[in-house]
Amino acid sequence: MIRSLLLATLLLLPIFSQAQVLKVGLSPDYPPLQYKQEGRIVGIEPDNARAVAKILGRELAIFEYNFDELIPALEQGRVDVIMSGFSVTADRSQRVTFADPYMEVGQMAILHKSRIGSFAQPWAIYGEGVRIGVEPGTTGAAFAERELTEGVVSYFADPDAAFAGLREGEIDLYIHDAPTAWQLANSLNTDDLISTYKPLTTEYLAWAVRKGDDALAADLNRALREMRASGTLQYIVNRWIPVQIEVQ
Repeated sequence: MIRSLLLATLLLLPIFSQAQVLKVGLSPDYPPLQYKQEGRIVGIEPDNARAVAKILGRELAIFEYNFDELIPALEQGRVDVIMSGFSVTADRSQRVTFADPYMEVGQMAILHKSRIGSFAQPWAIYGEGVRIGVEPGTTGAAFAERELTEGVVSYFADPDAAFAGLREGEIDLYIHDAPTAWQLANSLNTDDLISTYKPLTTEYLAWAVRKGDDALAADLNRALREMRASGTLQYIVNRWIPVQIEVQ
C-alpha cells in the first residue's frame, strides 16, 4: 500500500511541477512593451510577467513567437497566457478570454517633422488625398479603412518600413499604436519623426488566456489589483515610457 502511494506521488510530481510554471507567450517586436535589447527580451510586458509570477507564487517561463502565432500557441496549450501588448478587440474576444485591462491606449499619427505645419489641426488627417501608412491587420489599419475614407491607404510590414516611407515622402502619416509613438521620444534613430500624441481611438491592453480558463483569468486580475495598489504597475510603465500617460 505504501509502495503504491509512493509510486503515485512520484508519477504526479512532474505534473504538479509543470502546473507551477506560468508559461507566458509574447512577440518581442513592439517597443517599449516588449522587444530585444542586447539579446534579452525587455520592456513593460516582461516586467509585468515577472511581477505577476511573483504575486502568484509561480515560476516564470517566457516563450517567443511571431505575433500571428500567439493565439494558436495559447489555444494549443503551449503557453498559459499572452502578455504581448494585446489590444482588446471583439474578434480576439471570440478566441480568448481577456483579463481586466491594465492600460488605456489608442492609435496615434506619426509624421516627419517637415510635415508638422500641414497637420497642425486635428481634422487635417481626414482630408482628401492624405497618404496614410498602416500595418496590415492592426487596429490602426482598421481605423484608417473605416474613418479615413478620403485618404489613400498604403500598407507597410512594420514600423521601420513605414518610417522609411515617411522619410522618403511616400506617405504623409503613419497610423499605429500609442507605444510606437511613445518610443519616438526615446530613440535617437527617429529624432526626425514626431507624433501628434493625441489618441485617435480609445483602446485597452490586456492579458489573454484560453477560453474557459476562468481560474487563471481570476488570478491575473488579483495580481493586477495588487500591482496597482502597490504602485508596481505605475513603476513599470514609468520605467519604459518616456512620455507622460495615465494608467487607467
